[in-house]
Order: sequence, then C-alpha cells, then structure tokens
Amino acid sequence: MDKIEKRQRGRPRAFNPSPEAGQVQSLDRALRILAIVAEGSGLSLSELADRSGIAAATAYRMLTTLEAHGMVEFDRTEQLWSIGVETYRMGSAFLRGRKLVDRARVVMQELMEKTGETANLGLAEEDCVVFVSQVETHQAIRAFFRPGTRTAFHASGIGKAVLSHLDSERVSAIIARSGLETYTDRTHSSLTELMRDLADARTRGWAVDDEERNIGMRCVAAAIFNEYGEPVGGVSVSGPTVRVTPERLAQIGPAVRDAAAEVTVLIGGRR
Repeated sequence: MDKIEKRQRGRPRAFNPSPEAGQVQSLDRALRILAIVAEGSGLSLSELADRSGIAAATAYRMLTTLEAHGMVEFDRTEQLWSIGVETYRMGSAFLRGRKLVDRARVVMQELMEKTGETANLGLAEEDCVVFVSQVETHQAIRAFFRPGTRTAFHASGIGKAVLSHLDSERVSAIIARSGLETYTDRTHSSLTELMRDLADARTRGWAVDDEERNIGMRCVAAAIFNEYGEPVGGVSVSGPTVRVTPERLAQIGPAVRDAAAEVTVLIGGRR
C-alpha cells in the first residue's frame, strides 16, 4: 500500500507554499494598522493613514471592522482611535500559554520588597525587548513601563542581559539590523563599546542600563533562560539614580541575578 502523506491540520488540502501564497493583502494591511494603533496613545484617522501608508478611506473601513471585533476603540469626543479590550484578552492568552508572567509574579514581588524598587519582566523579540509585567515600588518617584512597551536591546538592562549571553556574531547581526539609536549622551554609540559592556555583564551575571535610555533612571537586569539554555527575556529592577546608586549596584545586582535564576527554574529552563 502506498504511504499516504499526513496532511498538516493547520493548512488546506491544496497548499503549495510560496513567499506570497500565505499572505492576504487586506489582512496584512489591517494588522499593520492594528500594530500602529497599539503603539500610540490615541491616534486620528489621518495620523494612522500617514503612518501606515494606506488611504484614509481604506484605513477607516479596516478600523471599523476591527472595532466591530473589539480590537480597537474609537473616542467620538476626541475623534481618536486606540487599542481595544479584545487585544488584551488575546495577549493574556499568549502569556498564559507561556506561563512566564504568572510564575514570575511572586519572584518579582519579593525582588521589589528586597530592593525597594520597581521590578520588571521583559521578553526578547527579534529586534527589541517587550515589557510584559511589572511590580511597582511604593516610592513616590518610580519607574513605570506600560505592558507592551518596547525598548531597544542596546539601551535597556534586560536587552543587554540577553545580548550578553549570545555569541558576538549574533550580537553583531542584531545590531546591524536594529542599529544603535542614541537616546541620551550615555547610550552606547559603537559596537565595540557595547561589546565591552556585554563582556562585563556576562562576567557579573547582570547588566546595567546606566541612564542609557532615560536620564535620571538606572536599571539592573539579568537574563531568563528556556529549556534549551537560550536567553528569552529577563528580570530587572529600575529606579531613579538618586536611589539606585553605583554603590547599591553590588547589592541589587546579585538579588536580580538570583531572581532571574529562580524564574528560569520555575519555567523549566536551564543555564
């Protein structure tokens, strides 16, 4: 009997993969608009049309369709579009699948109490870090990152913690793709300078964002690893430089490193 090839259940019976075969142009455009809405804090139709390169009339039809599904919301008073509650539910489903946020929460709470500063959890994407959870300090002046906030690898504690555990060729490829955007006068502006910082972070077991993203804020971070020993994100502590002083780094750094190691164990990862 001839062997019958098992059909992949995620694809139709007649499917010949090609670079364009799996793409639907209208869906691609709608998702592009959704991503732009998610990055903003309320955008007008003209702003969305300009940023997406899609005609305003077409963009409007896509927005109203997304609105019908709860993916975006429209403020009729301000005439602005913002992200909808349904995207939060979908994002929560993703995070439940990863089980990372729930399992890290207790560790982050303990880290915040131990250091007195805000604890953060971030995941590494292709060319940036995405913050997915935060336990805020009770201090009046504190760091705040809205879940979903993206930040560059080279200018964030978690980003540099992740990079410090990658080989130099891969780091070079990431930086070649994403660049070294300057945010402050302390941001690394050369690959050589960044590599030197990553070597120090790898030796210590924790990285420092020393006012490289925001002046007046300092962040200490350590990487989280998956079951293959790959860095997939990190835990960090961030706060104003008046409290997170260079002298305190020797105390905060090991605490963050231990917290990241604990989260790694909780998700079944390994160094």
